[in-house]
Amino acid sequence: MARRRAQRVGDTILREIAYLLLTRVRDPRVKGVTLTGVHLSDDLKRAKVYYSVIGDAEAIKTAQEGLESAKGFIKREIGLRMELRYVPELTFIYDPSIKLSSRIDQLVEEKKK
Repeated sequence: MARRRAQRVGDTILREIAYLLLTRVRDPRVKGVTLTGVHLSDDLKRAKVYYSVIGDAEAIKTAQEGLESAKGFIKREIGLRMELRYVPELTFIYDPSIKLSSRIDQLVEEKKK
């Protein structure tokens, strides 16, 4: 039961963070960041937010710094928008899956030729 609630609340938090990054966060370091998922603990106190960004290691580092800088604002906005007893502590983690899938697609195309 708790796992389903954590999943449902996590999906809502992901939507809210995506909306905030698109419309309210003015930091240019987070432009181009794509949220790929969220893992919320069963007690709803910790959230790992996975993101991806196109670019090299410097772009990833810049995006991470921007997300860390906006963390307090995002957490406050989630608290105002959602009716939760505790607003989860956010941890942003880079997710290389989009980069890996792009590389796999590139290799498949090369193999076809």
